[in-house]
Amino acid sequence: MDERVAQCLLVANVLVADGMMSDLERGFLRNVMDQMGLDDASRRLVTDLDGLDEAERVVATLPEPRRRELLDVLLAAVLVDGKISPHERTMVDRITGALGL
Repeated sequence: MDERVAQCLLVANVLVADGMMSDLERGFLRNVMDQMGLDDASRRLVTDLDGLDEAERVVATLPEPRRRELLDVLLAAVLVDGKISPHERTMVDRITGALGL
């Protein structure tokens, strides 16, 4: 799996952790996918959450500075709508552990 897709999958997973994705959150995900340069096929994988299990394994192999950058993006994703749900918090905590941070 492409590491850019893997990172975007984790962002998408955090954004839907509370069971819904607001317009602000959808815009945030679009911006992240734009920054990562994802093509249409890769974007579909992300929006369908296709490959989520593999994504955690892929990002866990990134160098620590890149994993920390991803954590910053995940935290920004949680805060984009101005509220942190318990599900979002749990998801970020779980991914942080999977990243070894």
